[in-house]
Amino acid sequence: MAQVTLLDTGPLVALLDARERRHRWAVEAFAAVEGPLATCEAVLTETCFLLRRWPEAFEQVLERVEDGVLKLAALGADGPALRKLMRKYSDVPITYADAYLVRLSEKLPGARVLTLDRDFEVYRRNGREVIPLLAPF
Repeated sequence: MAQVTLLDTGPLVALLDARERRHRWAVEAFAAVEGPLATCEAVLTETCFLLRRWPEAFEQVLERVEDGVLKLAALGADGPALRKLMRKYSDVPITYADAYLVRLSEKLPGARVLTLDRDFEVYRRNGREVIPLLAPF
């Protein structure tokens, strides 16, 4: 099975907004991804907020979800695990979307996170494991 890539907000915004500093990197990173691309609704919410002045950009995101190019992963009853992660990394601080991606990486052990966020260098899955990243740093 191909490696799952978990998508964070930053690369998605950079891909859709050509004025973003990391736009070129995002285009190349997305082109290099093989296998499933997944994210969570919290990432879509952040993306929608950041792209609120460009509704056509968010329309492209929704099209990717509808077409199955971008899968929405649900955690179900993982509220306690998310709360634990948010408490553990409250000094970083961690966002709900980041905690969700960390938890997804725990449930999908071969997954990596496509991000622009250096905080993922601090976060650990399953307590101590480094989370594989696809990042420009």
